[in-house]
Amino acid sequence: MLDFKLEIPFFDAKAAYSHQQEKLDNAIQRVLSHGSYINGPEVSEFALNLAEYLDIAQVVPCGNGTDALMLALMALELKKGDEVIIPAFNFVAAAEAVALLGLTPVFVDVDETSFNINASSFEQKINNKTKAIIVVHLFGLAAQMEQIVELAVQNNLIVIEDVAQALGGNYQHKKLGTIGHIGCTSFFPTKNLACFGDGGAVFTDNLDLAKKIKMLANHGQQQKYEHTYIGINSRLDTIQAAILNIQLKYLGALIEKRRAMATYYLQNLKGISCISLPPESEDHTYNQFCILLANRALRDQLKAFLEKHGVGSMVYYPKATHLQPAFSRFGFKEGDFPVAERLCHSILALPIFPGLAPVNQAHIVALIRSFADEIK
Repeated sequence: MLDFKLEIPFFDAKAAYSHQQEKLDNAIQRVLSHGSYINGPEVSEFALNLAEYLDIAQVVPCGNGTDALMLALMALELKKGDEVIIPAFNFVAAAEAVALLGLTPVFVDVDETSFNINASSFEQKINNKTKAIIVVHLFGLAAQMEQIVELAVQNNLIVIEDVAQALGGNYQHKKLGTIGHIGCTSFFPTKNLACFGDGGAVFTDNLDLAKKIKMLANHGQQQKYEHTYIGINSRLDTIQAAILNIQLKYLGALIEKRRAMATYYLQNLKGISCISLPPESEDHTYNQFCILLANRALRDQLKAFLEKHGVGSMVYYPKATHLQPAFSRFGFKEGDFPVAERLCHSILALPIFPGLAPVNQAHIVALIRSFADEIK
């Protein structure tokens, strides 16, 4: 048994600032000096920089990742009752955006290894009401895009990619978020590309869609006080754009650090019988590193053990979306999506962020091995 305690947070938001403090301070000070806090020059600069990074025609910054999903759906002009397919194992934002617009969320099960939407499950749910699919590249690993896009083309469906946890990742040498019709992301502080508050973006190669999304994000205005659509007010603050312009320069290096930490976990947690490890992939961005245990009791026991020794961990996600009370009116019940439900009972995310010191990561591994020895 390890008899000492290190305080290791699940995530340290301060690390992103300390690594580039001078550059970030200068970028923020420039905004404070010119005073254009709303739609300042840094916002359009960031849109161009991210478009170049993604090799995509247009990026529309917005207030947060949920707004990005909402704007993407609003631009499609779907009708009440139209169905949008989404994974049952995911954060609530995608289902929330669908339901708020009067559309019908159709949940599908996920793959137990990748945690992503299962292409065959997707195919079974397509009918004449199906208009779109939101593909979430969960935890940083690409979904089965080749099969999903092929099914979408065959059935005339719009593919929206949620890359909030996977920005910077690839699929067959193409950036995630640029394979479907529309990409959406969040710049929440825990993301690969993060600001110091809320922020998001929508991106597409369709210039007409991009123009419409930009208007929808600005009260539906084509020009000031001329409202073509009923829109929303969703802006990326200039200060956050200035921060993101700095962060974008280091995105590749930060992802490589995550991959190196993931490799360490994969190598040093191998062979522990009570846990299953996530898939290894050179394209995975490892926004989260999630292990699986046999059941909820064992998962909670390990979580409590780590916490007792000062190590933070997180359950992504404790309840499948279709079982959330907010979605009870859609008629889903326990047992409808067994893989998603099983994952909620067994998953645990370990610390993995660019500021995590190697000695601390080694300590986490030692704790997990100690736990495994105790329960034998």
